[in-house]
Amino acid sequence: MGEEIRGEKTLDLSFVASASNYINFNDLGLSPNLIEFGGFALRWYSLAYIVGIFAAYWLVRRMIRLPGAPMAERHTDDLLFWSMLGVILGGRLGYVLFYNLEAYVDSPLNALKLWEGGMSFHGGLVGVLLAALWVCRRNGLSFLRVMDYIAVGVPVGMLLGRLANFINGELWGRVTDVPWAIIFPASGSLDPRHPSQLYQAGLEGLLLLVLLNWLFWRTQVRYWPGFLAGMFAIGLGLARFAVEFVREPDVQRLQMVADTGLSMGQWLTLPLIAVGVWAVVTAKGRRQRVEPFAGTDSVA
Repeated sequence: MGEEIRGEKTLDLSFVASASNYINFNDLGLSPNLIEFGGFALRWYSLAYIVGIFAAYWLVRRMIRLPGAPMAERHTDDLLFWSMLGVILGGRLGYVLFYNLEAYVDSPLNALKLWEGGMSFHGGLVGVLLAALWVCRRNGLSFLRVMDYIAVGVPVGMLLGRLANFINGELWGRVTDVPWAIIFPASGSLDPRHPSQLYQAGLEGLLLLVLLNWLFWRTQVRYWPGFLAGMFAIGLGLARFAVEFVREPDVQRLQMVADTGLSMGQWLTLPLIAVGVWAVVTAKGRRQRVEPFAGTDSVA
């Protein structure tokens, strides 16, 4: 297949001729639907959202049993309700506005068809932030400390969501010749590609989940407002920046900026990393005095 020319760089794609040596995604027997009954289908992606939210809720409920928790059990119930709304509405609105606005302008009612997929991570994240801010202001809680606790649980949903992306055979990576490459026929070619969904599941999900939980349960940084939330922002930003090098760019938005060689996705991670670094560096100076006892009504 010769060479593909991108600006001044040349990429050798001759290896594509031996694509039969790679795993074909269709041969894995995966289906985007977990259950199909009549006209109803439960999709893995929908299940990932549901399980991710309730897993994070269960984890936060365990975390607040330790001394000096920034909220009580009743607050976690409020967070669950408002966070679910934030994830669903924010995620869907973000997708509509930034990824396929023209299509939804022509058929606005299609924006309500959540079962067909189409959610924006950034929109969902903003939705969760607004939900947490609402609960904190209404109950007089420390926003940063509450976000620290939420940040520890969020990677569960990210892990499950990226695995669901892989099961759906979507958001594949760039063409490559690495031994573990996979052919995604839905990409429109038989070129072997990076399974970038699995990279993100491992970095943004599993690795971040293990790191943040270790910091929470094994150290005292949970008493430093903003530290864990900052570590989450740094970890997520670095993971996304790295994976963007092997991830197929989204076709719905501008990807390359000027002549830097960085994608739009990478540029968007830089403010996230910067905010995370600020939160981590300044966290110890914000340490608050907490009650020396455990209890569900203990608020720092």
